[in-house]
Amino acid sequence: MTPVTAPKGVAVLGSTGSIGTTALRVLDRQRARFRVTALTANSNGALLREQARKFQPAFVGMVESQADADDAWKSGTDALISAATRDDVDIVLNAIVGAAGLDATLAALKGGKRVALANKETLVIAGDLVKQACAAGSGEVIPVDSEHSAILQCITGHPTSAVRRVVLTASGGPFRGWSAERLASATVDDALRHPTWQMGRKITIDSATLANKALEVIEAHFLFGLPYDRIDVVVHPQSVVHSFVEFIDGSVVAQMSVPTMELPVLYALTHPERVADDGVPAFDPVKLSPMTYEPVDHERFPALRLGISAGVAGGAAPAVYNAANECAVAAFLAGKIRFGDIPSAISSALDKVGDMPGGTREQLLAADAAARRYVQEMFKC
Repeated sequence: MTPVTAPKGVAVLGSTGSIGTTALRVLDRQRARFRVTALTANSNGALLREQARKFQPAFVGMVESQADADDAWKSGTDALISAATRDDVDIVLNAIVGAAGLDATLAALKGGKRVALANKETLVIAGDLVKQACAAGSGEVIPVDSEHSAILQCITGHPTSAVRRVVLTASGGPFRGWSAERLASATVDDALRHPTWQMGRKITIDSATLANKALEVIEAHFLFGLPYDRIDVVVHPQSVVHSFVEFIDGSVVAQMSVPTMELPVLYALTHPERVADDGVPAFDPVKLSPMTYEPVDHERFPALRLGISAGVAGGAAPAVYNAANECAVAAFLAGKIRFGDIPSAISSALDKVGDMPGGTREQLLAADAAARRYVQEMFKC
């Protein structure tokens, strides 16, 4: 007789965002394996209340927002750490956008949790600190990004020494094929029209500039222990192949699926196992054909090159890159700067404060703050 295993407790940080709501759809279908024990959000309190009624978690936190008097609600940024370190939480799905997700990731790893990581900024800002936290607390990071999930699925069971290189795919975003002149007048509405993925506003803009791919290259470096010269990027507009892994014998393994985040979310929860789930449509190679590939145009999309250079430089440079990008994207979404000002802000911030020390959490946060101040002063915003 097969023993009955209690469902694992999951904390969803950022539950009202794109990845958070996707994760809750997956968890709703997998109630025999998982139970939602904690939820946090920093916006859309009405949706958070609806989620709390549906899943009945033991902990609900509204970050930097006035909470109800109910004892189950906790206000302030400490809600993230409180949720991530609870005894009834086995897996922390971190779907926070931006640098705000860092401390919760570190706390969860030090507490021995699995972190299903959709907050790419955590590794970009403090990849070495994340590795140290894993070692100190025996926690583990499992990526939720479709590209890194694909690489993990391809290399599981193989040593890093067997990998010649990995190739991340990029959709090319909404501006693939646009001329430099047309890009100069791109609007917020233009940038938010992603051709294949439904995502939050910030990450959609990052996809339009290809900054998101730079963040993913830095992530891959820390997740898989590969040097930057063994991590490549190719444009694949159909978003069917999520990454390639080329092994030292010349064999290439790719992970493919219809473009949905439900699959990498589920795999991050169950890795290395695979479980049945009816949420992902069946793969139809004829319907999804043809599949094409193009080189990245680094001249029109300099944010990718700038990010990779920051990763190679190390220290505080990746944190400066991320902070400058976050600040510039927020200004663009607010209508205060042009689309082309985003990479200009990143480049200028890297030149100005990119060589700050970055060996500790405090130094990295100082570099983050310096980059934000610089961009704000640059655009008077």
